[in-house]
Amino acid sequence: MLKKFFLVVCGSFVGVFLALIFFTISAIVMSFAIFGSMSSSMNKAPKVEKNSILYIDLEGTLEERVAAENVQFMSLMSNKGVKQSLLTLIKGLKIAKNDNNIKGVYLDCRGMASGMSSLYELREALKDFKQSKKFVYAFGDEAIMQSDYYLASIADSIFLNPEGMVDIHGLGSATPYMKKLLDKVGVEMQVVRVGTFKSAVEPYMLEQMSDSNRVQQEHYLGSLWGIISSDMAKDRAIDTTKFNALTDSLLLTMSSKELLSNKIIDKTCYRSEFEDKLRAMTDVEKEDDLKLVSAEDLVASNDDPMGTGNKVVAVLYATGEINSGDGGSNPMTAINGEGIYSELMAEQIRELQYDEDVKGLVLRVNSPGGSAFGSEEIWKALEDFKASGKPLAVSMSDYAASGGYYISSGAQRIFAEPLTITGSIGIFGMIPNASNLINNTLGVNIEEVKTNENALAGAYFNPLTEQQKAALQRYVERGYETFTGRCATGRKTSQDYIKSIGEGRVWDAVTAQKIGLVDELGGLGAAVKWVAKQAKLKNGDYSVCDYPNTEMSFMDMLSSMGYMKVESDIQKRMGIFYSSYEQLQTILQRDRILCLMEPIEIKF
Repeated sequence: MLKKFFLVVCGSFVGVFLALIFFTISAIVMSFAIFGSMSSSMNKAPKVEKNSILYIDLEGTLEERVAAENVQFMSLMSNKGVKQSLLTLIKGLKIAKNDNNIKGVYLDCRGMASGMSSLYELREALKDFKQSKKFVYAFGDEAIMQSDYYLASIADSIFLNPEGMVDIHGLGSATPYMKKLLDKVGVEMQVVRVGTFKSAVEPYMLEQMSDSNRVQQEHYLGSLWGIISSDMAKDRAIDTTKFNALTDSLLLTMSSKELLSNKIIDKTCYRSEFEDKLRAMTDVEKEDDLKLVSAEDLVASNDDPMGTGNKVVAVLYATGEINSGDGGSNPMTAINGEGIYSELMAEQIRELQYDEDVKGLVLRVNSPGGSAFGSEEIWKALEDFKASGKPLAVSMSDYAASGGYYISSGAQRIFAEPLTITGSIGIFGMIPNASNLINNTLGVNIEEVKTNENALAGAYFNPLTEQQKAALQRYVERGYETFTGRCATGRKTSQDYIKSIGEGRVWDAVTAQKIGLVDELGGLGAAVKWVAKQAKLKNGDYSVCDYPNTEMSFMDMLSSMGYMKVESDIQKRMGIFYSSYEQLQTILQRDRILCLMEPIEIKF
């Protein structure tokens, strides 16, 4: 009887276990079957009908480029949302300019988050599209935010809901200084640095902003806003002084009538009325839907407007903070644009160096820097590429600062947009000392046993000795010598000159060009053309290929699903504290010695 009972129980367990395996496999298969059908439908090139309008939805986040569909699918599963691609929008506008089926552009202002340089590049693409004499109309419902207005100001007309608002407020930066908080909890950040302006460490060692940091922020913010405000004022036919006066008048509170009288907008109407106007302009009946086409659809239905051919100009994207290593075991981290990993980047550069079809390289940099060692590793791979005889250019996006400039410095030509932030040539190290927190606040006594004097140097429970601080300072200074030496060689100038404009100082690209850190103001397209010319490639004789590949294998996706489940569980349990946890994890995973620009939040 007992034997029969155990057999029944064991059989039940086995049955449940097998059922769980079956349902798990079924769920995975169904998920990827759904994804496969989504992907195949996405890959079908849509037909662009006559009297269509290119619809640009200014919503979400504007990124350098968007990953392949399978990675976007993973992003949706992790609640990170699908990002908009600057590259795709620019390509779509190039195609729409010459496509007779496209009659104009509809900018739907919904509050898109973006870096300033990316917006500038998209705005230039809209200006280029307007040369076709096709219309560009912008519409805002509840509010047109400043970032959207920078794009909308190029439009032929700006339409706003009668109860809508326009928010133009200028630029401002906010940097939290945490010295008092660290003192209260008993943590001291032990800092070694080179560069008077290297202010990334200031929030941990000072209670308020230093004079040098204030000077540099006032300079580059003033320069950036000078460009942005003059662009908007010029295209709205408003005197720049008056435009800045309006900016200072809390424009957000103005009624639509006041906005009209001050030429901030052109007309007020509801969305249905605005879309009726578009129907009339494109011969679409009132009861029919507008023929709206996205930039993604245009790109999918056309050849690459940047050229075709077996010869390749490679564009390698270096986006995010620079880390040493290969990104760990989660493949999604490195693939989804969440960081630059030196081993992966160096390997990719070597592959391009030895690829006979690749005739030149544009490194597209959008990075505030990071690991000093990782920056050096990428710099060396780029030097080897250059030594192969293939031309190398850098195209700077929103940021190419500190380590981002380190990896850029050796390029034969450096391009940047006027709103790019660059420079910050400096280096620092930061080691936390939590001995007061541990010993006094928490009441934990840590006993040490060591064979040599410095066996526990840098441990979080011990302050650095004067000898250790001096040794670290020498190490950082040696890193600064290497950094400035790399820049001097790449820029073909003296190391003393680089040090005079270095010191960790952040520059806007217009000033950076004047002092020799940038060669030419221009976007990615200008950099590609320069490389093609240096490689003696004719128009139409080459194609432009983007790297790294953003496709993800089936096994990588399965692996990432496990990480996403853990991350989702942590997020649910931590609630509002999750963002702070993410920031802390980022800090703890960084190298000790960094070429990193300070995390300044610029309100745009």
